[in-house]
Amino acid sequence: MKPKAHLLKITFLFFTLSTLNTFAQTGDQILDGIGETGLIARYILDGDTKDWSRNNWQGTMNGTDFAFVEDEQFGKVLSFQEGSQSYLSIPGYSVIGEESLSICGWIYLRSDQPGQHFFDLGTNGQSHFRAAPMGIIGQNGYLGQMQHEADQFIASAAMAPAYRWNHLAVVMNVPAQTLSIYLNGQLLKEIGDVALEFSDFIDPSGDNNQLFIGRSIVGNTGYLDAKLHDLRIYRIPLSAQQVLRIHNNAMKVEEATVRTRKGDDEDFPAFSESTPQLYNSYLKSITNIQVETVVGFLPRLPRHLPAVYHKGIKGPQVRVLWPAPTDNSPVWQPGTYTITGKVPGTDFTPRATVTVKESPAPATPDLQLEPFALEQVSLTPNSDQEATKFIENRDKFIAGLVETNPDDFLYMFRNAFGQEQPAGAKPLRGWDSQETKLRGHASGHYLTAIVQAYASTGYDAELRAGFAQKMDKMVNTLYELSQLSGSAPEGGGDFIADPAKVIPGPGKSDFDSDLSEEGIRTDYWNWGKGFISAYPPDQFIMLENGAKYGRDDAKIWAPYYTLHKILAGLMDIYELTGNEKALTIVEGMGDWVHARLSHVPQATLINMWNRYIAGEFGGMNEAMARLYRLTGKGKYLETARLFDNIKMFYGDADHSHGLAKNVDMFRVLHANQHIPQIMGAIELYRVSNTPDYYHIADNFWTKATNDYMYSIGGVAGARNPANAECFTTEPAALYQHGFSAGGQNETCATYNMLKVTRKLFLFDQRAELMDYYERGLYNHILASVAEDSPANTYHVPLRPGAVKRFGNAGMGGFTCCNGTALESSTKLQNSIYFRSADNQSLYVNLFIPSTLNWTEEGITVKQETSFPHEDRTRLTISGAGAVELKVRVPSWATNGFLVTINGKKENVVAEPGTYLSLHRAWKDGDVIELQMPFGFHLEPIMDQQNIASLFYGPVLLAAQETEPREDWRQITLKAKKLGKRIKGDPEKLEFTIDGLAFKPFYETYGRHSVYLDVRLK
Repeated sequence: MKPKAHLLKITFLFFTLSTLNTFAQTGDQILDGIGETGLIARYILDGDTKDWSRNNWQGTMNGTDFAFVEDEQFGKVLSFQEGSQSYLSIPGYSVIGEESLSICGWIYLRSDQPGQHFFDLGTNGQSHFRAAPMGIIGQNGYLGQMQHEADQFIASAAMAPAYRWNHLAVVMNVPAQTLSIYLNGQLLKEIGDVALEFSDFIDPSGDNNQLFIGRSIVGNTGYLDAKLHDLRIYRIPLSAQQVLRIHNNAMKVEEATVRTRKGDDEDFPAFSESTPQLYNSYLKSITNIQVETVVGFLPRLPRHLPAVYHKGIKGPQVRVLWPAPTDNSPVWQPGTYTITGKVPGTDFTPRATVTVKESPAPATPDLQLEPFALEQVSLTPNSDQEATKFIENRDKFIAGLVETNPDDFLYMFRNAFGQEQPAGAKPLRGWDSQETKLRGHASGHYLTAIVQAYASTGYDAELRAGFAQKMDKMVNTLYELSQLSGSAPEGGGDFIADPAKVIPGPGKSDFDSDLSEEGIRTDYWNWGKGFISAYPPDQFIMLENGAKYGRDDAKIWAPYYTLHKILAGLMDIYELTGNEKALTIVEGMGDWVHARLSHVPQATLINMWNRYIAGEFGGMNEAMARLYRLTGKGKYLETARLFDNIKMFYGDADHSHGLAKNVDMFRVLHANQHIPQIMGAIELYRVSNTPDYYHIADNFWTKATNDYMYSIGGVAGARNPANAECFTTEPAALYQHGFSAGGQNETCATYNMLKVTRKLFLFDQRAELMDYYERGLYNHILASVAEDSPANTYHVPLRPGAVKRFGNAGMGGFTCCNGTALESSTKLQNSIYFRSADNQSLYVNLFIPSTLNWTEEGITVKQETSFPHEDRTRLTISGAGAVELKVRVPSWATNGFLVTINGKKENVVAEPGTYLSLHRAWKDGDVIELQMPFGFHLEPIMDQQNIASLFYGPVLLAAQETEPREDWRQITLKAKKLGKRIKGDPEKLEFTIDGLAFKPFYETYGRHSVYLDVRLK
């Protein structure tokens, strides 16, 4: 059988979870089938200038000649009066770090005079991006303009009609080098070869950026005589289909949900039948397999199978795409059946013969390992006494955290409880601002970060003391506030101690999520005993009553997600420092949660936990199971089980299938909403020994890392469904359904995947778990931090010629990923070593220069290396003891793994992807040296093999691009020896291929291509 490359057809499924038949412009975060992560800001302009996206870039009206007036078509809209010199300004920080931009909105012009500006964005009149619906002085017509000094590009058409509502859209597509203008959903003009980038007229600090709606940034000019409605700013270049959909949905008074996809929204490179797919183009034969399973459990099929290639090529095992059932009906009865797979780019159809046996459920492992306390492991310089990337990133965050004021992170807690703010306290921005329904989440991350910083700064007593003070301030204040809840108010009076009997706020007939300064309820005495949060209890109760995710006061934003962060941070402080007040706060809120949820019917709980974003509960199941482990109180274990995501875990209320039976139930779901639930499953397994919980976690990890993972270790990032934060609509289909235009691989999702991996490894010491941990740590977590500050990434763009976006350098306004970054970079040493529960074995998982103080055994291990700038590491033991040393042999170490002890070569068999055991009575001064020669290897996309990333050992190498691009960067390598055409310096990890520079992704800050179109010869 000859291999035959096939045309990969890019198809998009019409997928929707719900459709709203309500007024289209309510301000809800429902974006016409465009993932909300592509949205920077949205202003409905129906009575205020609030940003109705989740980013809270609130607009400011300037001048006095404006009003919000009634309109026949859109209800209340913003009106600039005739002769007005009023305009709307939007924070210039909102567009920092963007690559492309789309601005659209509805405008009713009452004058056809040229010079009126729809918007103007830039630093000055010589460097800006603007749109004028009637033209500018000297050039009539509707136009969009990009200008940087003498270079300017104008897309123009006939004037927009006056005296009627028009939908205008202007799209700057930097990778495509186009500028487009739309009128009422129709493309009027698109120009190409636009040799400017967004950064040409934007100040990267944000300090000098001006973004005006309704006037020019040049002098007192360009004012509008018009009405405005529903202004939106996107960080992605909207496609013609998306612009049309925004227009049509408004006209039809209907909108799609954030996960709906309707048709092909964008062009994405497809490949012809003649395109070779790496080694598959040389494929000669592939092995069929036989597997066994037990009744009820779908078989776990290997994703790669042994193969034989033509022309003497020794290629890798072949990726097979197997069908992915949505239930376990094939294994309901004992017997035998056949599964037929496919190999991308060929007509090979390997088969798996499955034997289903009537046997007990698969066994699950016991807890084998324990982590070392964070303060027992310290990062050290490399072999040349230079700071490693780990130390560099740690120190950026330590320095940033030193400058933080705990009162800023307590601001919204005091605000919720109606307490005065201390001098110097100021509110955080972004997702922790006054009216944001997620406020308080960053404070939870902060609690964890400062205690980890405390534990990690044993090298500096002054730093450590400062973090201790910050911890005390946070815990003491939260304790005082928690004691107010459900207790008599000052001066006496009625109060409600029972969490199940909380009533609406004063003067209100129902619960709402109004957090405005005027509308927030502060009657803490009616909130139930033990309640603590940065907002009142309404959102929790509204979730029980069916509230969905959104911005208006009838909607909510993941209240249990925020609570998990707070409780986790407090328990971290308790476990690392023994602060009893921290545990008391957690117990009080645990009691509150138990009192409410223990009365909620299971059907309602199933609905709650499967409600998009609104029901996102982070790792509340983990937090409650952990609280049970710390206190031994059974009600917390009961509460943890109430957070079971029945649908994903078990398929249905009867526990018919789901992840517990190896059925993929998380495709299309929001990734970071569900990954922390898996952490909870592991913790529940730990405290209850219920096998299903282990199966859920292990099956999820296997599927996520094999079928949804990009090369940097991140998961999710879908074009289909239309949300970069979701898993793709089908497994093993990243090329067909992934690579979202707005970026993918949410950094906090990888943070959580590493936590899942670490927890699983404590039970099952498979090397593949730590192989993945290494991948995600080096190629995503390290790569997520800015070069000169603790700013970090939210989504990581992996399309050709992409640029990372970094945010929150000053730690003053947090997204979810800004929050987890505080944690990731203050615990970088936490998985280098583990010990067996009986202290008889020491696991060396990662090759990072560090020192382990194994106080329980009186042993110190010093690891000296410049890894990955060298392919070896040296372990020196101080102290003595008979300990089994378990050393990871990475799966990429296919060129050998050499071991010497005290200079003598050891005769060991080291299989890549395993742990090697070195067992002896170690003496003081013993030296173990490990060498693992690096090699180049490719990591292809599972469903389009020629699109691949290049690795050197564990390090992802990114092509250093000099300009935007739409097509995949093409390179040619030797099939029999990949590295033959690659030149460079392995010690610097800097290489070239045909003159194109490559360096580690974690050291890449400019334009890059992580994935390449690779041809083998």
